[in-house]
Amino acid sequence: MRTNRIAALTFALGLVLISTTAQAQSFVFPEKGQSAEQQQQDEGACYQWAKQQTGIDPTQQMAAAPPPPPQQGGALRGAAGGAALGAVGGAIGGNAGKGAAVGAGVGAVVGAHRRRQGEMQYQQQVQQQSGQQQQSQQTFNRAYSTCLGGKGYKVG
Repeated sequence: MRTNRIAALTFALGLVLISTTAQAQSFVFPEKGQSAEQQQQDEGACYQWAKQQTGIDPTQQMAAAPPPPPQQGGALRGAAGGAALGAVGGAIGGNAGKGAAVGAGVGAVVGAHRRRQGEMQYQQQVQQQSGQQQQSQQTFNRAYSTCLGGKGYKVG
């Protein structure tokens, strides 16, 4: 189960790195004979303009995954709690041992189910966040490319 969380976090980090690298891998060609120095200035100006227009700064968009779900103890904690409740119920009915055994079994199942639900919610949050970051990066890239196009560069 811990492996699933690590895989989801790795997936999210990979998406952000891919989308951030996408801008770094875009090719900018000076169509009007601009010098390398002029191109560098224009790229910096367009970066700032795109950041201002979109409210997105790709250098600040690191993959801050949501915190992992709290460790709830899962099946073991559920079994212990169920055993305690079962023992109390069994003592009232005259057989504390049998009540504890039934309670432990039910508690283990409930505890494991809750843990799986928490991990699934965590994975959904990570995927949603990485999708939002990718969409933001695409919005920024469109603005950046538009600005460079207006300054006489071809972006590919």
